[in-house]
Amino acid sequence: QVQLVESGGGLVQAGGSLRLSCAASGRTFSRYVMGWFRQAPGKERKFVATISWSGARTYYTDSVKGRFTISRDNAKNTLYLQMNSLKPEDTAVYYCAADPSISLATRPNDYDFWGQGTQVTVSS
Repeated sequence: QVQLVESGGGLVQAGGSLRLSCAASGRTFSRYVMGWFRQAPGKERKFVATISWSGARTYYTDSVKGRFTISRDNAKNTLYLQMNSLKPEDTAVYYCAADPSISLATRPNDYDFWGQGTQVTVSS
């Protein structure tokens, strides 16, 4: 089991950057595929990015490719999402999630553990 706590959200102008962090408890963080999702008001939770155990493999939704970078530091039990060139449509609550399988996953139902979320607001 793993507990997840996100941080790093906030208010930023369009074109700006933010770095989200997700701190994980437990000694098995390195054995989880990790993902970032986001949920805008009135919308369903959507996939943003995922990363393999070692960090060697990543996958992104098309709308963030080239702007967002997912990474992890297994020694620090921490997942990151570097977000550059932010747009108003990136505004949402961002969640990190952990999946105990070995395959990269893009569906919320693939993930067993979730953080509480952190708000990202991009003004135009």
